[in-house]
Amino acid sequence: MDDKIKLNLLLSLPPADFLVHIGGIYEKSPWVVERFYNDNLSPSLLDPNVVAATKDRISNVKILFDEIKRYVKDGGRERQLELLRSHPDLCLKLTTDPVPSKKDDKSADDARDNRSSTDITRESRQEQGRAGLSTLTPEERTKFHELNNGYKAKFQFPFILAVRNASKYTVLSALEGRAGSSVEEEIACALSQVDKIAWMRLLTRVDYAEGSEGHDFGHREGTPASGMRIELYRLNEDGPEYNNNNNKNGASAPRQRILIGSFVTNSDGRLGGPALSGTDFREGQYEWAFYVGDYFARHSSSRISGTPFLDVVPLRFGLDDPTEHYHVPLLASPWSYSTYRGS
Repeated sequence: MDDKIKLNLLLSLPPADFLVHIGGIYEKSPWVVERFYNDNLSPSLLDPNVVAATKDRISNVKILFDEIKRYVKDGGRERQLELLRSHPDLCLKLTTDPVPSKKDDKSADDARDNRSSTDITRESRQEQGRAGLSTLTPEERTKFHELNNGYKAKFQFPFILAVRNASKYTVLSALEGRAGSSVEEEIACALSQVDKIAWMRLLTRVDYAEGSEGHDFGHREGTPASGMRIELYRLNEDGPEYNNNNNKNGASAPRQRILIGSFVTNSDGRLGGPALSGTDFREGQYEWAFYVGDYFARHSSSRISGTPFLDVVPLRFGLDDPTEHYHVPLLASPWSYSTYRGS
């Protein structure tokens, strides 16, 4: 679904239309959203005052999701396992090429991958494609199948990871790390990943700009860094660099950066206002470029010249909740820097 719907309109939809819009956020499990609707919004099942109270209570998309995901948590172990098993195997080679006829190991893997891919939902196919999971090298694909087969034999459900903004290296590393978990630990972790996937899908379907607030991004030093030039970029999710993030040798290719804005910090070392707010805020990955070399050339007591140890400091980070404040400070000297997520 390409068009987002405003939250207030979504909450007023009849059940069939409500499910059309967001019933698919949990993989092949519309029962989650359906139970939420029946318990909170159904005009045929509930008193009008209950429905009105729900609409008043759900003032942003995060509150909506928090209420929906409770139905997974409270759904019982059998339902939870059913939900986990509804997810496809990660790293399937998503291709429409014919299945090879040669009966070697690679052809067998390709045939299995192509047969399995027909059962993948559109959302899962897009998410896997964005992470470059269809570009696994033969060696990486062999490694994945070995790890994944061991994982499924141990836990009896597929490995699940919210991959929309991850790379194939993240997926393989996470699979290696989680394979040693206990069954109970891994069920909890997998359900958490399922919630993250559902959340990211919900953000693509509901217009959250009306209820979102500004997101402050700033720079700090031991003393406020006044007059520092900084730039904010969004990493393009739709360009060729994103959808095919491997070169011919299997190495990761850079993602295209889109300049959002250039700024100069004020006397408090801040921007004086949000860099992203309203419709400008989108879930995804971003990058700050701090021109610390220029700043310290002007302000350092040593008046640093020549080739600075730190010139432009790039800081790449991800945003996934439009209802929260994000503050990304930089603490810098001519020779070091650090950051953290503020609020």
